[in-house]
Amino acid sequence: MKNKIFKALPIQMQNVLISLVNSNLYRVRHSGKYKEYLIYYNKWDKASQSDLRDEELRRLKLFLRYVKDNSIWYKDKISEEAIKSADLSSIPVLEKNEIINSLNEIRTLSDKDGLVSLTGGTTGASMKVIYTKEDIQERFAILDYFRVKHGYELGKKTAWFSGKNLISQKDIKKGICSHYDLINKIRFYSTFHINQNSFDVYWRSLNKFQPEFVVGFPSSVYEICEIANSKGLKLNHKVKFFFPTAETVLPKHREVISQVLGCKLVDQYASSEGAPFILECTKGNLHIHPLTGIFEVVDEYMQPAEEGELLVTSFTTHGTPLIRYRVGDRIKLAAPNKQCDCGLFFPLVDKIEGRSTDYVLSPTHGKVNLGNISNSTKDVIGIIKFQVIQQKLNHVKVLVVATTDFNLAEKNKFKKSLTERFGTQITIDLQVVEEIVKEKSGKFILVKNLII
Repeated sequence: MKNKIFKALPIQMQNVLISLVNSNLYRVRHSGKYKEYLIYYNKWDKASQSDLRDEELRRLKLFLRYVKDNSIWYKDKISEEAIKSADLSSIPVLEKNEIINSLNEIRTLSDKDGLVSLTGGTTGASMKVIYTKEDIQERFAILDYFRVKHGYELGKKTAWFSGKNLISQKDIKKGICSHYDLINKIRFYSTFHINQNSFDVYWRSLNKFQPEFVVGFPSSVYEICEIANSKGLKLNHKVKFFFPTAETVLPKHREVISQVLGCKLVDQYASSEGAPFILECTKGNLHIHPLTGIFEVVDEYMQPAEEGELLVTSFTTHGTPLIRYRVGDRIKLAAPNKQCDCGLFFPLVDKIEGRSTDYVLSPTHGKVNLGNISNSTKDVIGIIKFQVIQQKLNHVKVLVVATTDFNLAEKNKFKKSLTERFGTQITIDLQVVEEIVKEKSGKFILVKNLII
């Protein structure tokens, strides 16, 4: 009913309501202990490796104590010895379905006393988690601490591409593709309507708005930039930085977005359910921030590994505690001897590999991962975006949105490149389509593996 009433209002009134709602959210996020946490994270940038380790252990012990004392689920799962030694190994892994099915036992406060967050459901079913207000204030302090290091300022013109589905096809026909927060100078763009037919609407809006910063789904911003690139267009002013969220950043994203928007892409990793943070430094390297939580990288047998799936323990999830949570993402750690010139003593990550299900299973080549698949478009002309769907072990459907340059020769080149990655025992059904449907969250999934 609220959505129907909202959509029935004139666009100017919608923008006023968006501004008021967003300002209220900002008030909650930037009040309380927000400023204390900003000072805290800036201070620890200059700390030694041993001091960081001591602070990490202190925070872990405090978090485990709080959870044991306040969560029914964890009361008998966290021993006094585990708290004393700050050792997580005796605590069972937390699965996503356990949060969905046993939230009332896991959480430490009610919906009324906390702040409810709903995840997008990209890795399966959507789920609800509860944050304390202080959790939210700390998480936004971390994000702002990170972005400010790259020149971001609250109140500067920002184009935001996320999963807010408040624009209709009728609006697009009227030349409207976004809502504007007049108070905070943020233009919220719909990610559900980006395609070749609506490109001119988005492109005109971006050129007229002239944002200093862009935030949001890299696949959405990339799609606009790829279409612009195919038309030989560049934005009429330079964006300072693009801060991607919620999706894995691929090499092609960095290349095309930087070229068209004239900006640097600066990556970060977290999750809507509250994972700790991995942040890109000023030298372009990815660092685990040790004071936001613990990352365990494990192989398929749940043993420690340099590359593999993530188990996360997050210090900013007091409302719905995440301890050894199987978040569904993969990373590759940097070599132990690798050093960064930025001056931080935070652990280095070689790359964020995305969801643990982002692969095609090949009878001859095993798991073909997201990065390998995304590279199959190199030297292929005309592809705007594509999606690989696997429903059988020996068959994949490949949907392609393309320009007229994607002729028969380019199609054969692309299929050959995919065959090199998948092996000859997988049949490739390539289909050129007008549009690829996004998820309910507004995100785009490059690989949909439906057999695992």
